[in-house]
Parts: sequence; C-alpha cells; structure tokens
Amino acid sequence: MTDQAPHGDSGPELASVVLGGTVDVLDFPKPGIVFKDLMPLFADGAAFRRVVDGVIEHFGRESFDVVAGVEARGFVVAAAVAYATGVGVVPVRKAGKLPRKALSATYELEYGEATLEVHEDAFVAGQRVLVVDDVLATGGTAGAALELVERAGGTVAGFTVLMELGFLKGRERLAPRPVHAMLTV
Repeated sequence: MTDQAPHGDSGPELASVVLGGTVDVLDFPKPGIVFKDLMPLFADGAAFRRVVDGVIEHFGRESFDVVAGVEARGFVVAAAVAYATGVGVVPVRKAGKLPRKALSATYELEYGEATLEVHEDAFVAGQRVLVVDDVLATGGTAGAALELVERAGGTVAGFTVLMELGFLKGRERLAPRPVHAMLTV
C-alpha cells in the first residue's frame, strides 16, 4: 500500500474511481509488462458514468466538435463521451481495419512497434477533436493518434486518458497539446 493518495488532473476523487476499477495483469502482453486492465471500471455503471462525466467536466461540452477514440479501449470512453455530448465519434484503428482510404502513422510501443490509421476524410477542416484513450504510457500511441487527427484536417482540442503512467513521461512527448489524465501513477 502506498502512503500517497491517488492523484490526477481531475482531483483525488476521480483518481480513486479509476484506481478502484483497475486490475494489474502481470506479464501481459509479454513478460515484464504490467497491463492495466480497465474492464472492471467499464463494467461498473456508476464508476463508468463518473469518469465519462469527469472528461466532459474537464474539457467542457462546447470545447470539441467530435471525439476520436484510440483502439481499442479508447473506443469505449470516446463513444460514451460523444453520446453524452451529442457529437460524433471517429475510430483511430490499428492498421488494416478501416474499409476506405486512410492515413497511417507508425510508432514505437514500450513492447514493440505498431501502426494506427484514420480515414483521410474523418474530420472537417478545423474541426475540434477530443482524442480519448485508456492509458498514456510512453506517448507513442497518443502521438501517432494526434498526428493523424491533424493530418486529416482536425484540430486537437485535447487528449484525455483514464490513466497516465507518469514515470514513462509520455505527456512530455505530446506537448504543447493539452493532456488530461484522471489518474497518474
């Protein structure tokens, strides 16, 4: 047990909600990795509603025109935020999953390399996009997603995650774009 209360950009209450809904899975997807499983948080209706409301409260309902969710767990939160605010949702997918012409960005993961894609016509020029993912680690995935939004004509209104692994310094890689994390560990 740690002597420090959970903390994040939306305060200790929301940080505690996220922490309480997270299970550490050792050696997944490969040995030495501690996977942060947020599925218990998503399965708890009251906790899930609280974090979705927290994202909206942080950015404000009028600060974005569309929400982009990063595959795969980012889809869950992005869809909920989009629905709650009455805006659309756009998927940022792994390579080869989109049916139409797409832009792609390849990046380094803490355990390998990957490519993300978004439809090249996903955003109207200048459209304000809130980008949502589950965990911010080294910033590779987030950086690729933000780059794709901008290349597709969107303007990044913000980037939000439920959990940030602060010791990996991914937030620094995303500057000067606004980053929001419910829980920083």
